[in-house]
Amino acid sequence: MNTAIDAGMLHLALSGRLSGIGSLTQGPTFAAHGPDLRALDLDLGVHVNLTEAMGSAAQAPVMPLHALIARAYANRLDGAWLDEQLARQFDAFEKVMGRSPDYVDGHQHVHQLPGVLPRLLRLIRQRYGRCAPWLRHTAPGMQEGIPLREAAKARLIGALGARALARAARLEGLRTNRRLLGVYCLQGGARRYAELLQGWFSNARDGDLLLCHPALPGAGDALATQRAAEFEVLARPELGDWMRLNGICITRPPSGGRGIATGIGRHTAARLWAPPCSS
Repeated sequence: MNTAIDAGMLHLALSGRLSGIGSLTQGPTFAAHGPDLRALDLDLGVHVNLTEAMGSAAQAPVMPLHALIARAYANRLDGAWLDEQLARQFDAFEKVMGRSPDYVDGHQHVHQLPGVLPRLLRLIRQRYGRCAPWLRHTAPGMQEGIPLREAAKARLIGALGARALARAARLEGLRTNRRLLGVYCLQGGARRYAELLQGWFSNARDGDLLLCHPALPGAGDALATQRAAEFEVLARPELGDWMRLNGICITRPPSGGRGIATGIGRHTAARLWAPPCSS
């Protein structure tokens, strides 16, 4: 999306604070900075975008999120438009990264919507066969102690397609994370984010996925201030202590095989996925 987001994510990845990064493959900085990720021990994903104009002539037209959701549930999405969007984005990823993606998710979680999901699964099946990427499942993780507004947003996102995605993934033999953590209203500064992060750590179970949106100061988009707050918290040395106290660690998901994958963990074999940042 921009250089401040890219630099923030790269810093956290090199510090071992991320297990993966999802790329907006038609963003203005992807071609320049995407190759920097190839040598890192990360899952690299396609962050499917149907709603954010990136200012590139190579990008097909997008639409506002509310319009996309309305058309998806009314069965009025243009199939040719969707196929073009998906093909351009996966083509761009493969061209820059030189390989297939490890996972697929969606900007504003659009990958799970009716009409979008079947065409996405068809593309994955045709391009990657049995070496298919895993998918982000949006069913909310435990919400004990999480403020009502944040918990309600997490449940709403899950209600828009988590059940259908999980069912389709089982039928296709695709891996997913267990549950999703990290959803909130994207405001409140570093103190608020630190409080929420400790709550998500407390609620985490093996196989859960924690998403984040960090950037160095000066990102320039509407979320720039809160992105910088997330970066500040995720870069803190004491974050490692917080994770150890909750019996969790950050890891990449198991590679290969079919079926449901695991991610965040607790107790002895504690594993936490923290991939979906957008490049």
